[in-house]
Amino acid sequence: MAASTNSFLIGNQTQIPSLKPKSISQSFIHLTKPNTINLTTRTKSVSIRCASASTTVGSEQRVFNFAAGPAALPENVLLKAQSDLYNWRGSGMSVMEMSHRGKEFLSIIQKAESDLRQLLEIPSEYSVLFLQGGATTQFAALPLNLCKSDDSVDYIVTGSWGDKAFKEAKKYCNPKVIWSGKSEKYTKVPSFDGLEQSSHAKYLHICANETIHGVEFKDYPVVKNPDGILIADMSSNFCSKPVDVSKFGVIYAGAQKNVGPSGVTIVIIRKDLIGNGRDITPVMLDYKIHDENSSLYNTPPCFGIYMCGLVFDDLLEQGGLKEVEKKNQRKAELLYNAIDESKGFFRCPVEKSVRSLMNVPFTLEKSELEAEFIKEAAKEKMVQLKGHRSVGGMRASIYNAMPLAGVEKLVAFMKDFQARHA
Repeated sequence: MAASTNSFLIGNQTQIPSLKPKSISQSFIHLTKPNTINLTTRTKSVSIRCASASTTVGSEQRVFNFAAGPAALPENVLLKAQSDLYNWRGSGMSVMEMSHRGKEFLSIIQKAESDLRQLLEIPSEYSVLFLQGGATTQFAALPLNLCKSDDSVDYIVTGSWGDKAFKEAKKYCNPKVIWSGKSEKYTKVPSFDGLEQSSHAKYLHICANETIHGVEFKDYPVVKNPDGILIADMSSNFCSKPVDVSKFGVIYAGAQKNVGPSGVTIVIIRKDLIGNGRDITPVMLDYKIHDENSSLYNTPPCFGIYMCGLVFDDLLEQGGLKEVEKKNQRKAELLYNAIDESKGFFRCPVEKSVRSLMNVPFTLEKSELEAEFIKEAAKEKMVQLKGHRSVGGMRASIYNAMPLAGVEKLVAFMKDFQARHA
């Protein structure tokens, strides 16, 4: 069949103009049935150029992306989204074109919520909201919805994000830092027994996993005020392991680490906490508005929610979060062992008992070699290993979508690098 060299052939032979990548020559994607993609080409491969390295759709030539967020997504999820992109399930529309109030998108968001409830075993007395604005917007939404301007609230600060949440709360209520790890460069989590919580605190806020510093709560504190609640920012370890949702009043998370693209923020909130927003609370920050409208008060991030739904489905297919946690533990153990067994050549500053399964910061004994390490790793198709600008060094984010093979390759590279530079 003849076709333009700059066209993809989709489903029923409809041609879609491409963006004319120079490396694609007479290439076609045949969508023969749902969830199936067959690649045929008259050249050796279909390659798409990106800034760091070339990648081939659906093959091992994709880079191992260790970015902290937006982070890698499961390859099978990306391919599924690709197959649905032009015409979602015969609707004649892309998800990006649908009315958010139409039956097609309603089925998407309802299934995404149902699958998330199954994954986390979310009790019926909790609402699930798909919002926008990132977790950072929730730093303000929480005090505006849950307390008055003179109310006390407590914060445990184990890293940069906990600190940012506290500083934002200062604008809207009377927050108190009851423990901070800043003096020890955010390498620990406090003992819960010694915490001096405020007797009338409306809530106790934690960041369950600090993306920048690699500190993760392995257990959670209990709020001493019988009327208070525990709130957790779980952005960077959301859906990486089972969580007892009933221990929390609110769990919130940006999607772009483990469950989707940037643009979606998920809030899980106990229903009796909804409806207490202040008069000054902006309508877009009012949980009651979003709950009453099933996250459809305004146009939500439709495609991002669709992608989250695909990820939730994939996590269920893997056997749920208990199985996902086992995989994450195996990856983290492999990487931390490589660091600890390097005789000081590589170093992780975080106390071993609270090291994150998701974000692994490390430095080199010879700090002058760090730039070379990052450069050489990129040549080997391992990208985004540079540490956050505030702490330097390196950071490997090994979220759910990072395959074991990616961590194995990084560890092999680390050992080779040490052999050449020790």
